[in-house]
Amino acid sequence: MKQITVISGKGGTGKTSLTAALSTIIRNKVIADCDVDAPDLHLLLNPKIKKTMVFHGLKLAERDVEKCIRCMKCYENCRFDAINDELDIDEDKCEGCGVCSYVCPVDAISMVDRDTGFIYTSETRFGPFVYGILKTAEEASGKLVSMVRESAITLARDKNMDMIIIDGPPGTGCPVIASLSGVDIALIVTEPTKSGIHDMERVLKVVEHFGVKPLVCINKYDLNIENSLKIEEFCKRNRIEVVGKIPFDERFTTALINGKSIVEYDAECEATRKIFDMWSRIKGRLE
Repeated sequence: MKQITVISGKGGTGKTSLTAALSTIIRNKVIADCDVDAPDLHLLLNPKIKKTMVFHGLKLAERDVEKCIRCMKCYENCRFDAINDELDIDEDKCEGCGVCSYVCPVDAISMVDRDTGFIYTSETRFGPFVYGILKTAEEASGKLVSMVRESAITLARDKNMDMIIIDGPPGTGCPVIASLSGVDIALIVTEPTKSGIHDMERVLKVVEHFGVKPLVCINKYDLNIENSLKIEEFCKRNRIEVVGKIPFDERFTTALINGKSIVEYDAECEATRKIFDMWSRIKGRLE
């Protein structure tokens, strides 16, 4: 089984649009959306949910009023101001650190599971799809990403699929690391802007640190040819292959409005042809 993670150093490069386009082309695969803080691939794929799993991230402190002797130690030791002087616990402020439970002399505080997100297993017109959603302001996104990937791997094995394509989160943090670990290829989608180049270089360091083979796609490359050439020169110096140069095309937006990938919307346009060419190159690196 091969795994490809599509990532970008920053948001807005067209990562998810290209993941959707590749999902249209690739056969016998499972799709996974690991951008759990702000997932949107499901908006395009319109999945039919087959299974929902509750995700428990950080723990939540819970006080047993029968046991409590009101010694105030929990109140005095909480560094997040999650416990007031009436010993009420504010769920929004509790970080689940467990200090209150540790200092309680009568074991009146226990740490319980908190529902912080969901993992959905579904079917789409492109095949099986797994995605996670983290509730607003919740933590442990990296853990949720790992569980989404585990679900995708299990699904792929059960259905004899030989490919998993992952829409990874932007940036370089914990969820990015969780989406990269153990994959075969990281397809880095960048754009010809100063911030795009800077963030591509940052995420490349993460990819290389974890020993994953990087490939680069320059999206909207024709908006700034000079910066696109800088990206190509950087990649050449660092022996990184640029597998795709996708032109700017307003049909990407029109396709999304119509609930379609660019490949579905216009199979003959230049952008679609370039995406097919890119996939041919990626396939060659997987073999």
